[in-house]
Amino acid sequence: MLTLTVMIGPVTTVMAGPASAVIGKRDPTVMAGLDPRLSGWILVDMAHGVDSSQFEAFPDESDMRGASTVPHENTVFRQLTDRLPWGVLDRLIRQTRADKGVREFHTKDLLLTLLFAQVSGLESLRDIEAALESQQARRYHSGLCEVHRSTLADAAASRPVAVFSGLLSAMLAGLARQRRQKLAECVRLIDSTTIRLNMLSADWSHFSAHLCGVKAHVVYDPHAACPVYLAVTPARTNDITAAKQMPIEPGATYVFDLGYYDYGWWAKLDEAACRLVTRLKRNTPLDVIEELALPGDRDNILSDRIGFLPERMAANRHNPMQHAVREVTVMLDTGKVLRIVTNDLDAPASEIADLYKRRWEIELFFRWVKQALEIKHFFGTSENAVRIQIAVALITFVLLRLAHRAQSGIAGLTRFVRLIRINVMHRRCIHRLAPTPNVGPPLPLHGTTQLALLWP
Repeated sequence: MLTLTVMIGPVTTVMAGPASAVIGKRDPTVMAGLDPRLSGWILVDMAHGVDSSQFEAFPDESDMRGASTVPHENTVFRQLTDRLPWGVLDRLIRQTRADKGVREFHTKDLLLTLLFAQVSGLESLRDIEAALESQQARRYHSGLCEVHRSTLADAAASRPVAVFSGLLSAMLAGLARQRRQKLAECVRLIDSTTIRLNMLSADWSHFSAHLCGVKAHVVYDPHAACPVYLAVTPARTNDITAAKQMPIEPGATYVFDLGYYDYGWWAKLDEAACRLVTRLKRNTPLDVIEELALPGDRDNILSDRIGFLPERMAANRHNPMQHAVREVTVMLDTGKVLRIVTNDLDAPASEIADLYKRRWEIELFFRWVKQALEIKHFFGTSENAVRIQIAVALITFVLLRLAHRAQSGIAGLTRFVRLIRINVMHRRCIHRLAPTPNVGPPLPLHGTTQLALLWP
């Protein structure tokens, strides 16, 4: 006969006989789920010679600290978008009433979908629709939702651009606060790049008979390797027209090219105690009042002079730039001579030349963005859709830059972006996308207790 000793809470009941035997009564004050619990030990004696007192019949699953479970990882896309300032986004949506009358595909869903398209390298609405449809399980864990291409196109054409541009401005400002600089080190590079559009956008972006496009006007911080300002205009807008709308940081150093040749704007920078570094045109005369000594370690600097710009401009207009300026003439490796002008009369000539040389960093930034992000294929033809996509592209750049800085395993940003694109919907730690090589002492050729094979 099989004998069972059952211990349930404070009651111990001995059962003998068939399974239909009645179990002793239990304390009615003891309830399941309270302490002492009904779960306990079941001791089985003489059952196949197994002592079951070593096993818990009803383990407590609420405490998993000692369990060797697999740690949970969000998808790479979710880890990337966790860096978004969601509070700022919600405030912008409320201020602009972007979700008024929207029942399903909200503005936050539009942002996440466009970010997913940028990170994944998708080039059309059909690509986005198919990619989201095929990733049902991982789509949920990434915060994405399924959307039809018509719904996505309507949302991109109707949602206010101020939500996305405001979010970008907040992220750029936060990035600048993370990298506080001394006033003397605050350098700003100004330039623009043209982005071509097809003829379906000709009603608002027409530039010439066979060209439609927009201009992205950017103020770039070379120390942070990130833009601090963005404005999008039709391609026919002159660079200096957009520059006059840019905010001026007093005391900063502004470097720009001949597209911003305007004495009135230069005078505003000079009044704000900003240092400007740009080029003079070949036919611009300079009334020289002093010749400065040339540095002995730079053979490419031909002259260093202080003088005044012409008092009158075209149509006999008064020149507002009346303060003395400095001209540093530099010869490039190609033999071309540049006339670099600045309002800084004290800095070394080599420093002025190097500052203007740094202007090429913004050109490299433009090339990187056009190659790595999706601003060559647009998901809509309206001005609203194009502006939103450009803003989201730079938001993607900021997120990638922040994620890249937070890890140390991958040195280059381009390689990091490639790995993000490959693993965007995988559950992997974003800081360990690349395998870490095992670096340790070299293994011996053979053990000390083993015989080495010696070939004759």
